Amino acid sequence: MELIVNNAQVYAYTGGKPFNPELPAVVFIHGAENDHSVWGLQSRWFAHHGFCVLAVDLPGHGRSAGPLLASVEALADWIVALLDAAGVQEATLVGHSMGSLAALETASRYRERVTRIALVGTAVPMPVSEALLTAAREARPRAEGMVNVWSHGPRGAIGGNTVPGMWLMGASLRLMERAAPEVLHNDLNACNAYARGTEAAAAATCPALLVVGSRDLMTSPRGAPKLAAAMKDARIATIEGSGHALMAEYPDAVLDALRSFTQ
Repeated sequence: MELIVNNAQVYAYTGGKPFNPELPAVVFIHGAENDHSVWGLQSRWFAHHGFCVLAVDLPGHGRSAGPLLASVEALADWIVALLDAAGVQEATLVGHSMGSLAALETASRYRERVTRIALVGTAVPMPVSEALLTAAREARPRAEGMVNVWSHGPRGAIGGNTVPGMWLMGASLRLMERAAPEVLHNDLNACNAYARGTEAAAAATCPALLVVGSRDLMTSPRGAPKLAAAMKDARIATIEGSGHALMAEYPDAVLDALRSFTQ
């Protein structure tokens, strides 16, 4: 599905079903240097079980035109503009990593537009090391290699894809390499610079789900209890053995957590 958001063309995958804004809406928001395809299983399930789905390519990512958005706050404003363009009054937001920060910020500032938020692979704050930021700016292949290794737990490292013959870490690296050269640094810098996480958590009033991987090296699960405690109505679902790429390593477990949360 193609939409015009802020005068730019945007692509959103609808899960294989015609988009019907009269149904309850779920918006899936990807992380740094990714696109809508990371939500393949989850977006399709919701689209075929009574929801309208928008698994978006953020500006400058995947099939969506730019320019890139340089801050989490700008992403939150853009998400609301996306809802307006799609004719959706309110939605559940499901975000991964950078996308989880965008979902949280949207829920804090546009409370009347957000019914629930699911934050997958999240942390507040979400600092990025200077070494990784420098590599993303000056040595992109090295940075992508670092992110890819740190994003996968033991299952991903030994080829444990749920689809026989598919390579988790190879597929993840190919996805990142498809992006424009400046995307990774832009996205990592937005995560690193976001300073409103604690304030946003306190301001968000909708129910929240934190889906964390027990072996996540990018966004440590140790901060999840503190983040949940700062929110008015939050629960935590821990996926044992998963790294940061939860939707790829444990797609069914992520889907089960989201299903339980939204029904």
